[in-house]
Amino acid sequence: MKGGSWSRLRLLLTAGSLALAVSVALAACGSGKKSSSSASTAAASGSSAASGPGAGKPAVTIGDKNFPEENILGALYVQALRAKGYTVALKDNVGSTEIIYKALKAGRIEMYPEYTGILLSAVANETKPQASEKAAYEKAKAFVEKEGLTMTQPTPFFDSDALGTTAAYASKHKLSSIADLKPLGKSVTLGGAPEFSTRFQGLVGLRQEYGVDPTFKPIAIELSYKALEGGQVDVQDVFTTDGQLLSGKVKLLADPKHVFGFQNVAPVVNKSVLAAEGRAFEETLNKVSALLTTKAIQQMNAAVTIDKQSATTVAHQFLVANGLA
Repeated sequence: MKGGSWSRLRLLLTAGSLALAVSVALAACGSGKKSSSSASTAAASGSSAASGPGAGKPAVTIGDKNFPEENILGALYVQALRAKGYTVALKDNVGSTEIIYKALKAGRIEMYPEYTGILLSAVANETKPQASEKAAYEKAKAFVEKEGLTMTQPTPFFDSDALGTTAAYASKHKLSSIADLKPLGKSVTLGGAPEFSTRFQGLVGLRQEYGVDPTFKPIAIELSYKALEGGQVDVQDVFTTDGQLLSGKVKLLADPKHVFGFQNVAPVVNKSVLAAEGRAFEETLNKVSALLTTKAIQQMNAAVTIDKQSATTVAHQFLVANGLA
């Protein structure tokens, strides 16, 4: 374990208050990789409980998307549920919203953590910007409920896409807002995940709302900062809760027209699963979500992406510190 990681973990384990635990807990929207093993996650959560409100309830399969923050979220929900005695399997790296939502509808998974704004744009085909975080959540929940699904309570944090660039490039071209990219036209190389090119909360919206028409370069999410720092792209699509932003080396361009929307996270789950699992299942999900402030998730992201801890370990540390594992 790196020195920085150990220091943060030591502070976490000795923190006396929830606020301190969250703030120092840790140094911390494709195609799928191999699923994580149920056994390894169970070990990280302390035990596969044979008692509690989940004992005897049907097994549940939870999925997550293909980037570190989603892997952390998946591990958090899975481990907290196992601590209550639920039998839960985790499928990591299922894919983008377009892919994982289809997996949920097809019954290959029964729940996954989703961002409200991207669900509205990528699944519900809603391009009108929402007025607030609450409005985005309520509209997303209303949409999925028509399809036999529901959303549990949202997180305090929201993680939206953002366009980031280096301080030098921003200074050279006097960039402070996305609108400032318009005069640069095709001379700007913009990197992003492949699906960014077809989403309203991506190139479609940038062209429509800002008149920005860059040269697009597909970049895998995990290579975003390397591509930017290495000069492969001038501007890169990143996420506002990325741990790498803690360094202050990347300048985010303002999005005054809210193309990237409000992106609070809420688990999307089959209604029949909630009914079968009982009240404590949903209560556990809500307890985890309530703890996820912007600072907490950003520090967990940093623990995974910078300190190279596993999402399973990071989630376990956080849950133990907050009395949920």
